[in-house]
Amino acid sequence: MSAAGGRVAVVVPVYRNAATLPALVDRLGLALAGRDWRLRLVVDACPAGSAEVARSLAGPRVAVTVLPVNGGQHAALRRGLALEPDAGAWVCLDADLQDPPEAVPGLLDRLAGGDVEAVFAGRRGAYESWARRVSGDLHRRVAARLTGLPPDAGAFLALGPAVRAAVLAAPEAPSVVLAVGLAGRPVTSLPVARDARPEGRSAWTARARLSQSARSLGWALRQR
Repeated sequence: MSAAGGRVAVVVPVYRNAATLPALVDRLGLALAGRDWRLRLVVDACPAGSAEVARSLAGPRVAVTVLPVNGGQHAALRRGLALEPDAGAWVCLDADLQDPPEAVPGLLDRLAGGDVEAVFAGRRGAYESWARRVSGDLHRRVAARLTGLPPDAGAFLALGPAVRAAVLAAPEAPSVVLAVGLAGRPVTSLPVARDARPEGRSAWTARARLSQSARSLGWALRQR
């Protein structure tokens, strides 16, 4: 039995993460020892060998979904959430190990308190370049003003049934994070230090990040 009641479903979008997937599975297993959990790896039509590594890790605790067409991080998260209907709590995190699996139990325990329906892992630490931190922080502050989200909210979070349902009911939302913010449910955040990416670099270019940020904030503004 999980702290939030029932099985914990951990949903991870995968793109160019072949090198970090084995460590992710191992660390998550240690972090969630004693809980009923399953990991859902959603490979977002990655051409770089991630699907093969993900399939090699499949088992009773690890389910793998390979998308035929690349839809982006948040589309992959929605697909994973939809494919895990029987959990009592859901966790979303990245596959590159910047989101530490060891922080997952703390998010679940806070969610189990019952006064909030989603708990974000508030971003802390020098885990990316100064320019990307500044642009990301600016985006999150504006999103917080528009939606009521915590100003350090990102796509590493634990969510309960009502928030999951709201996310799945808003497929037009450009991000899972904004869908949570506009669901009108009580949410909070806990500070979590991010780790530096152990190898490789983000698939997102600066231009792609700026474009996604502009689309997301424009959509949130139109919902007001």
